[in-house]
Amino acid sequence: MSPHIANRRALTATVTAIAAAALIGGGLASGASAQPAAEETPTAAPAKLSASQRAELLRDADAAKAQQAKELGLSAAEKLVVRDVVKDRDGSTHTRYERTYDGLPVLGGDLVVHETKSRETEGVTKARAGALKVDTTRAKSAPKGSRAVVWAASGTPRLAYEKVVKGTKKDGTPSKLHIVTDAATGKKIFQWDTIHTGAGHTQYSGDVELGTKQESSGFSLTDTGRGDHKTYDLKHGQSGQGTLVAGPDDEWGDGTAANNETAAADAHYGAGMTWDYYKTVHGREGIKGDGVGAYSRVHYGNSYVNAFWDDSCFCMTYGDGQGNAKPLTSLDVAAHEMTHGVTSNTAGLIYSGESGGLNEATSDIFGSTTEFYAKNTKDVGDYFIGEKIDINGDGTPLRYMDKPSKDGKSKDDWYAGIGSIDVHYSSGVANHFFYLLSEGSGKKEINGVQYDSPTADGQAVSGIGRDKAEKIWFKALTTYMTSNTDYAKARTATLDAAKDLYGDGSAEQKAVDAAWAGVNVKAAKKKH
Repeated sequence: MSPHIANRRALTATVTAIAAAALIGGGLASGASAQPAAEETPTAAPAKLSASQRAELLRDADAAKAQQAKELGLSAAEKLVVRDVVKDRDGSTHTRYERTYDGLPVLGGDLVVHETKSRETEGVTKARAGALKVDTTRAKSAPKGSRAVVWAASGTPRLAYEKVVKGTKKDGTPSKLHIVTDAATGKKIFQWDTIHTGAGHTQYSGDVELGTKQESSGFSLTDTGRGDHKTYDLKHGQSGQGTLVAGPDDEWGDGTAANNETAAADAHYGAGMTWDYYKTVHGREGIKGDGVGAYSRVHYGNSYVNAFWDDSCFCMTYGDGQGNAKPLTSLDVAAHEMTHGVTSNTAGLIYSGESGGLNEATSDIFGSTTEFYAKNTKDVGDYFIGEKIDINGDGTPLRYMDKPSKDGKSKDDWYAGIGSIDVHYSSGVANHFFYLLSEGSGKKEINGVQYDSPTADGQAVSGIGRDKAEKIWFKALTTYMTSNTDYAKARTATLDAAKDLYGDGSAEQKAVDAAWAGVNVKAAKKKH
C-alpha cells in the first residue's frame, strides 16, 4: 500500500465472495511462480512524473503545437490538439495529439510524436497515414443532435456526422452509442459504445487497508493518498453521484453483502490497488496520469449483475449481483474497468472491431497483473478473469488467458473477420498472446494453478516473465497504439516497444514475435 495514506485501517472482512483474485493479487501462497527475478527498469520505460511535471510538459507541447504541425507537413486546414504526454527515464518524450480539420474533430486522426531528450523528432506513429483532403461544405448541415466530424479511422477520409444515442440495455447497463454516418449518403459508417462493461462479485477473505479521511463527525471513504478517490453509495438508484460513504469510525463492512459498507470497502480497496499498480509499475499516477483520483459508485440498481466504467463521469460503477447478494466489486473487476479509463486517455482504442478487442484485452491484462501485484495471500494471482465470481454457476472463470476458448466463446487465435464478433471474445487473441509472452506455451503450474497453453502453429513459445511482458504492453499502449490499431498494428507496436525497452534483436523482442506467431498474428508478406 502507499505509505502516504492518511487514515488507513485494517478492514475486518471475510468479504463475501469473490473475486478476490483480484483482491488478491499476485500472492505466493502456494506453488512456485514461473517469474524470473525482477530486473532493473530499462531507461526507455516511462518515468514517474508528478502532476506538475506532467502539466508542464503538456503546456510546452501546447505552445509548440503549431510548429509541430508545420514540421509534420500538415495542411493549413489541420491543427493539433495535445491529449497526453509520456516521458521516458532517458528523457525521450512521446506526445499524443488529436487532430482537427477546418475546425472539425478528425476521428482516427490521432498521432504520437516521438522525440529524443534533445527534442529531435525520431518518429511519428499515426492512426492514419497520408494527407487529409475533405470537402466540409456540408458541416453546417449536421442533423439535430449530431456534430460534424471528419471520419478518417477507416476507408477514404470524408465528412461525417456523429450522434450519441443514450439509453439503457436490458440488464440495466447504461449505453452511450456513438453512431457515425456519411454526410453525403446518410449511410452508417461505424458505431461503438463508450460504456465499457465487465463482471465480477466480491467475497474477499482477510483484512485489507483502506485510504480514508477523518471528517468533523467521523470518517469517509476519501483516499487522500491517491488523488482523493471517493466511493459513493447509489442506494440502488441508477443516476447521479450518490452519497459519499461515511461513518462514525474507521471500520468498514463486516465481510458480508448484508452489510451495506462491505461493497463500498471492496470497491475502495480495488481502486487503491489499481492506483498503486499503475504508479509503482508504470510510473503513471492516476488514470489520466495527472494525480487526480476517479470515483466509485456502489449499489447500482437492483440485482444488477455487472460493473462498468464511464469516461464521461470518470467513474466506476458496481451492481450488487443476482438478488443483491453478491456485489461485483472484486479487485480484478475494478482494475479491468478502470483500465478502460487508462486506455481512453492514452491510445483511445475504439470500442468496436479489432481495436475493441484490444481495448478489452488491455483491461483483462492489467486486471490480471494488478491482481498479481496486490500479493494478497488469501487469493493468489492468476491468469484467469473473474475466477471467483461464478457467473457461470459452476465455479469456472469468466475468461481464461492461457486458452481463451475454454470459456466456449473467446478465440485463441486471430483469423480474418475476427473483428466482427463481440469485443469480449475477440480479446482472447491478445489475452493469449500476453500469457504466452509472460509464461510460454505448454503445461505448467503457477502459484498452485494449472495451465496448458497451446499455440496456433504448434511451435513451443518461451516466456520472458510477466514483469517484462506488462512493461512491453503498457509502453505499446501509451506510445505506439492509436485509436484504430488492429492486431497487425498491435504486433508492430509491441515489437517497437520491446526494441525501445530491451534493444533491437533482443531476446525479448524475438519473444514478442514468437508469441504473436503463436496466436496466428504474423508479419505481412512483402509484395514483390
